[in-house]
Amino acid sequence: QVQLTESGGGLVQPGGSLRLSCAASVSILRFRATAMAWYRQAPGKQRELVATITSGYSTNYADSVKGRFTISRDNAKNTVYLQMNNLKPEDTAVYYCASKLGDSKTEYDAWGQGTQVTVSS
Repeated sequence: QVQLTESGGGLVQPGGSLRLSCAASVSILRFRATAMAWYRQAPGKQRELVATITSGYSTNYADSVKGRFTISRDNAKNTVYLQMNNLKPEDTAVYYCASKLGDSKTEYDAWGQGTQVTVSS
């Protein structure tokens, strides 16, 4: 059973930055074979995919965050990050990290508890 723990959320002004972290409670060997993702869900809206990173470090982003957000991973720390720059009020949401073993097109099957990001002046 993979446990994911997010941190780093908070309140930030428009144009500001935050870095989210997600630590996975698995062996280093397993984490290296794990694909990771960040999702977000705003009040009254459906959950949306924000960014993904494969075990081979390939990344993909939602159009709404391209050029502003960067997903990365540190396999030595079993951690994935989401660097968020030039934040906008519409980025306000609960952010969740997710994982799955391997890079196939299967669903992500482990989820964190979420961390709140609020962008407001």
